[in-house]
Order: sequence, then C-alpha cells, then structure tokens
Amino acid sequence: MRALFSVLYPVISITVFGLYPSMTIGPKEGWQVYSSAQDADGRCICTVVAPEQNLCSRDAKGRQLRQLLEKVQNMSQSIEVLNLRTQRDFQYVMKMENQMKGLRTKFRQVEDDRKTIMAKNFQELKEKMDELQPLIPVLEQYKTDAQLISSFKEEIRNLSMVLTAIQEEMGAYDYDELYQRVLRLDSRLRNCMGKLTCGKLMKITGPVTIKTSGTRFGAWMTDPQASQRNNRVWYMDSYTNSKIVREYKTMEEFVANVVSRTYNLPFKWEGTGHVVYNGSLYYNKYQSNIIVKYSFETGRVLAQRALEYAGFHNTYPYSWGGYSDIDVMADELGMWVVYATNQNAGNIVIAQMDPDTLEVQKTWNTEYSKRNAGESFMICGTLYITNSHLTGAKVYYSYSTKTSSYEYTDIPFHNQYFHMSMLDYNARERALYAWNNGHQVLFNVTLFHVIKTEDDS
Repeated sequence: MRALFSVLYPVISITVFGLYPSMTIGPKEGWQVYSSAQDADGRCICTVVAPEQNLCSRDAKGRQLRQLLEKVQNMSQSIEVLNLRTQRDFQYVMKMENQMKGLRTKFRQVEDDRKTIMAKNFQELKEKMDELQPLIPVLEQYKTDAQLISSFKEEIRNLSMVLTAIQEEMGAYDYDELYQRVLRLDSRLRNCMGKLTCGKLMKITGPVTIKTSGTRFGAWMTDPQASQRNNRVWYMDSYTNSKIVREYKTMEEFVANVVSRTYNLPFKWEGTGHVVYNGSLYYNKYQSNIIVKYSFETGRVLAQRALEYAGFHNTYPYSWGGYSDIDVMADELGMWVVYATNQNAGNIVIAQMDPDTLEVQKTWNTEYSKRNAGESFMICGTLYITNSHLTGAKVYYSYSTKTSSYEYTDIPFHNQYFHMSMLDYNARERALYAWNNGHQVLFNVTLFHVIKTEDDS
C-alpha cells in the first residue's frame, strides 16, 4: 500500500473535505476533478483530482495511470454507494430511535396509568372495606341473636309440651265446669281479701323512680277513693307561692308529661302536705292554719276551716322547713291532719277530720317534736314518723290512735336522692308516694295482717 501511494504521489491527489467543512480546497492548475463523494447535506466527503490527460498522454506510464484512474473511479463509486447505504441506514436508525422514544413514552404512560389505575382500584377497595366495617358488629350481634333465637325455640318446645299436657288434663273436664270453678275461686279470694284487717307496718322497699321533674320540693298523688279504672295523677310543684295544679289521666301520661288539665286554685298553698280524697283536693292555705277543700269537678272551694291553735308558716315545720307545718293525710280509716301547737309544746298533734265539713272529730297529743320529724304518714290509724329528711333516715316512731300509745321502731328505707320533702301513704295502692329531691318515687310497704275468722265478732 505504501508503494502504491509512492507511485501515485507525483500524479494524483485525494482530498478529504468532510473533516474541515469550513475549508474550500480547489484543484491545482493543470489538474482535473475526476470524481467526488458528498454526504446527505451536500458536503464533500472526498474529491479525486488528476492531471489533464494531455499532460501524460505521451508518458510511458500513461497506460498504468489510466488503469489507476479507472480503479480510483471505481473506488469513488464504491464510496458513493457506501455513503448512500450509510445514509439509508442512518435514516433507518433515526426512525428506529424515534420509534424507541415513542415506545418509552408509551411505556411511561402505561406505567403512570397502571399506578393511577392501581391507586383508583385501591381506593375503591378501601371505600368498600369502609362500607363493610359497620357490618362486623351487626354480624356479631347476629351470632348473639341466633343463639337467643335457638334458646327461644327450645323454650317454645318446652312450653308446647307443657301446654299439651295441660290440654290433655283439661280434656277430662267440661268447659262450663271449669268456668264455674274459676268463678268460685275468685269469690273465695275476694272474701279472703275482705277479711284482711288493717295491718302493722313491717317493711319499706324501693324506691321506684317514676319521673324526674320540677323543683327540689313538691307533691304528687292519686285518689285512694277512686275506682280502679280511675288512675288520674295530680302534680303540685314547689312548697309555696303557687296555685297551679296539673292533672294527668294515667300514670303513663304523667311519665310522658301529657297534661290533660290544669287547675288554677283560688288560694296559694303552703308546704307539701296535700291530699286528694274522693275527687277533692285538701291543702293548707297560704300564711294561715286554714284547711281548704277544693272540688276538681266544679272548680270551686267546697269548705274552709281553721285548725285551732295550729302553728303555721314555719312555726312548727318538719326538719326540712318549707312551711310544712300542717300535713293533711288519708288512710283506710278516713281523713287526718298532723300539726303542732304551743299547748302541746311544739310536739305533734294528730286530728281525725270529717272530709265533708273539715270538722275535727278527735285529737291525740304525741310526745314527738314536730321540728325533729323528717316526714310522717298514716296507715290504718297509726302515725309513722321518720327521724330525718336526709340520707340514713328511718321510721323511728309510731303512734296508734286505736290504743293511744306509741312505740319506737327501726324500719329503714332508702332515701335515694338525699332529700325528702313529701311522704304520703295511698291505701288503694298500698304504697308510699314521695318527692325525693326533684324525683317522684314510689315505695312498697309490707303490712302484718290479721285475718278475721267466723268466730270473731
């Protein structure tokens, strides 16, 4: 190769322009351009120049030179073909590169879409889980309910067996005969109840809270003389400076606070020692020792009467105060009023009163201080007195009007709300009505009864 270039050097020159595009190299004088190759942009890659043919036509080496020129032309053509192929390949590569870039963009888009779709699907799953979360306690409850239903089914099967046995036993009797037996049994029970005499207080249980309403002090009651179908409730809030009485048709409506009627009394009351008896309200007139009888039916005062020597307006109240000097009561034996006088040294006086005329028929003087008593109530002609209106109170003292004697007792009861401002016995219900610090409550009582026999007169 070196020898070849040594031979060609004097007569041929190959100039490469592509490396220096800013340079313009022309052939020397007397030289002729035989061939050149250019790139796609028209830039010259190589140029072959040689002396003009007439300069060498007579040269002995002219033949060889022509042969070399032909080879150079062939090489130039080959280079041009190669350049074209290279340009074509370059364009193909550029096209492939653009396609690759497009694919990368699509892959990135797919990846982003995949993340978005996954995030969206995850969010949908989370929302679905959030919707299903509240069902868990429901399912737990369903398990409990299923067990309860299973237990109910078992009880029903047992009850069915018992009923079947009863039905088989009843099959031996005629229905009319059974009906007559029931009537005879009912008659015997009523006769037995009729022979129950007044009993002695043995126990107080409860309380049962019926309602929470009103102020700290007040009174509520039912009529012990009313029929079993008449269950009206009367409600008198506060211990003074009021004339409003609210009436409820039933205990249920009282609890629901459904007032059926409101009465505006002609006089204000004092204390909480009121009572409803045979359709009328009996109460202590404000700032006086007068008892007032007010008819709910007519809305009028039917009678008024002063209690002789009775203290009033916080002269001899119960231990909690509240102008509770005069306390009207009712029991199985009729109407009563409890108060205190100077003549009895402030001790409690019991008076039996005519419910129509309010005339005092008989009195009993006790030796129990009115101011030391928490509350009191009458059962079967016996006055029971509590030693306090606060927590720890108990029935401490009783006085029998039948024997005109007293005794100390120890009957506890639960002062649930710590302050008792009203305690009254209802003979029909055999229960104590109480106002316990803004709560209306009931106590059950247990009495010791003596049953009369045919030999008793």
